[in-house]
Amino acid sequence: MKKITIGVTVTEARYENYPKWIKGNDDSITIIELSAENQNWDEIEDCDGILLTGGVDMHPQFYDNKELRYPHAPKEFNTARDEFEMHVFETALNFEHPILAICRGHQLVNVALGGNLIQDIGDAANEIHKRGEEDKQHPITTQPGTLLHEISGNSGIINSAHHQAIKNLSDELMANSHSADGIIEGAEWKDKEDKPWLLTVQWHPERIADKETNPFSHNIREAFLKAVRATV
Repeated sequence: MKKITIGVTVTEARYENYPKWIKGNDDSITIIELSAENQNWDEIEDCDGILLTGGVDMHPQFYDNKELRYPHAPKEFNTARDEFEMHVFETALNFEHPILAICRGHQLVNVALGGNLIQDIGDAANEIHKRGEEDKQHPITTQPGTLLHEISGNSGIINSAHHQAIKNLSDELMANSHSADGIIEGAEWKDKEDKPWLLTVQWHPERIADKETNPFSHNIREAFLKAVRATV
């Protein structure tokens, strides 16, 4: 098995789940923690793939919105992390590293590519999507002909822990899945020619209850690692 190195962005929210999920018991995988605190984006050159994690809302300034007092807004934003991770994403593109982006990462990729966000999806949608004591669960449907459809199939049950969502999708991306109430649950390149592997998902495959068998977790991990190994 080819040895690979995955750069995982550090988050304040359940960070330990991400490297545990990606690495598993595979000794051929090395994890590099990429953090805003250390500003070690130069280590991206040492990575073979990048995982952008979930966490606190992005500061609205990054998607040209001045409203800071929206429902469920964080007490404090982390603009240093926002700037650092957008730099990580842009640098990863330059190095043509495969990129998997989860929850906040899904939203960050859209913002970095010129899209914007719904600041809060509202009470009714939050009953379906926003984490309570545990993650919510709901079905999604994939778009035929997309990378996600190829990886995970037509539909399935995923976990959910978000109160924001993509509003206007970047012109460079296409939606690959939706929830029943129309929220964009995943995205990928619209034109994949001459671009590195990219998959963004709104749910949390790293901590979904049945991650060992659920194709919206297990298959995504395997596809990402396969794409990474193909570049080594």
